[in-house]
Formats: sequence, C-alpha cells, structure tokens
Amino acid sequence: MLTERQLFLLQVLVDDYIRSAEPVGSRAISKRDDVHYSSATIRNELADLEDMGFLEKTHSSSGRIPSEKGYRFYVDHLLSPVMISAPEMNKIKTAFTEKYLGLEKLIQVTAEMLSNFTSYTTIVMGPELLDTKLKHIQIIHLNDDRAVMIVVTDTGHVENRMISLPPGINEQDIEKLVNILNEKLKMVPLYQLNQKIEQEVKNVLRKNISSYNQVMTILEKTLNVDSPDKIFYGGKNNILSQPEFQDIDKVLPLLNIFEKKEIIHDLLRTPSAGLHIKIGKENDLVAIKDCSVITTTYSVSGEHCGTVAVIGPTRMAYPRVVTLMDIFSNSLSAILNERD
Repeated sequence: MLTERQLFLLQVLVDDYIRSAEPVGSRAISKRDDVHYSSATIRNELADLEDMGFLEKTHSSSGRIPSEKGYRFYVDHLLSPVMISAPEMNKIKTAFTEKYLGLEKLIQVTAEMLSNFTSYTTIVMGPELLDTKLKHIQIIHLNDDRAVMIVVTDTGHVENRMISLPPGINEQDIEKLVNILNEKLKMVPLYQLNQKIEQEVKNVLRKNISSYNQVMTILEKTLNVDSPDKIFYGGKNNILSQPEFQDIDKVLPLLNIFEKKEIIHDLLRTPSAGLHIKIGKENDLVAIKDCSVITTTYSVSGEHCGTVAVIGPTRMAYPRVVTLMDIFSNSLSAILNERD
C-alpha cells in the first residue's frame, strides 16, 4: 500500500516524464511550486518506489522514469480527465454536425482529427462486418436492364450497389425477390449472407422467380463480403516524432505492422465495450513492446459496432488521450444513432 506522499510523488514524476521525455530527479521535483518536501525526503521516497518496482533508472546517476508497473498503477489509480481547449472542442463539434458526410468519410475524419490532437498514430475500425447484421434490402428499378440494390445494416450503414437485371424480369418478380430476401435475411450477419442464401433462400427463389439462375448470380456478386473490417489510419508516421523511436531499427517493425490488416484487426479486438489500455509488454506483439495501445468502442442502439485506437509510446499523455477518445467515441456513436 502506497502512502499519500508516495502516491503524490509518483503522479508528479509520471506527469513530468510524460511532458519532458527526460528522467526526473528529486531536485527537479522539489523545485515545483506544488511540492513542499525536501529534496532528501523526495529522494528517499523515490528510492522506495524504485524498490517496489514502480520506478526505474536508465543508468545509475540518472533521475528516474516510470516502469511499466508504474504506468499501470498511474493509469488504474491516478488518472484523471483533463480539459480540452475551446478551439479543439469547436473543431470536434463542427466535424460531427456535418451530417452530409458518408460513414467512411466520417470515420476517416475521426482518425485524422484524433491523430492531430494527440500527435500519436490513430486507427479506427469501421463497423465490424463480423458483427454487423442486415437490416433490409431495397431494389429500385431504373430501366429495363439496370437497378440499384440498397443494402442497409443494423449499424445504420447504407450501400447502393448497381446491378444488371436479367432479360424479361418484371416488377412483380423484383417485388417477390425483395420480399423473400427481407424475410429470410433480416438480422443475418453480413459475412453469413451467402451461406444463408445457399441454405435457405435458393430453393424459395427457384419456386418463385422465373429468372432464378441469373438472380442467384447477381446475389452472389452483390452480397459478397470481401473483408471483415475497414480500417482507417491517422498519423501513421507520428510515431517517428517521438524521442523513443529515433532508432530506425526500432520503429520499422512497428510501421510494418500498420500495413498488415490481419494483425491490426487482432490488435484492436476488445474483450468488451468501453475503454481498454495495454501498456508495453501487456501487448502480445514484440514490435509494440515499447508502446501503449488505448482502445475504445463506439456503438449504435447500444450495440458495439467499431473500435477507435491510439498507439503511442508508453510515455503517452494518458489523461489527454483518454479524454479525447471518450469525446470522439461518444460523438461518433451519437451521429450514427441519429442516422439509424
């Protein structure tokens, strides 16, 4: 159990190190206006915190820096929200009131703004198709051989897909087709659509639609899901500006990971909704052992539909990042719910 003084000094040291990226000594802490302990007292307390594993030295004569255990304690027990500047809040509000933005553009704006505000790398996973379900399908007949299929998901995502109509298909067939699809496929996960069509829809279509073979071909192409997620980046190279990553051999493996969608997908998968912070070696990947990964989720109608993540050094400005992520995830959820 840490004493009140040790808690205070640990928070001061972590805050100073986050700000300066330089080891923090007892003398520097004693000069702060909000510190009323002698340099000797501070030095003894910091030595005790080091013995307990919360702090470490880069070399024997240096000041101290937080250990991963120290950062974890800081995040779990000492973290408090910070105020975001009025100009930044105005930018966020403006971005999320532009309702004309399509879903993908909105998510890209989220990634870019969050990376600009934090100076770290930001990744936003779009509505996760593995969890996203079909809400309904509509087909609008344009002319004799062209139509638009409108696919709406339970997350509010809408896609318009041009389709070529089989020769001789009429309005009654199109209406039957839409009714059958909506009856059989409503609330089916997108990645299971083709399987469901093959198992349950095909025979019904064969009995009711005259151009059965052509219609099946259209459905297989139009409702095919190529990728489980869409991933949007902001500030991919921001990591290069951090003092910890000036060594190119250290940063290249991390940059390579950003190009591997499957790894990013696994990295950002969260066990539950809400905020999650992984520090240093708590991340399974060796390439990000010197990083912290903060993830949070956004939702539609209470259902988790995507993930926002910030990747930076373990010396991350946790209070500011956590506050910004809370604002962005809530704003994204709010505008998606309005579109639902």
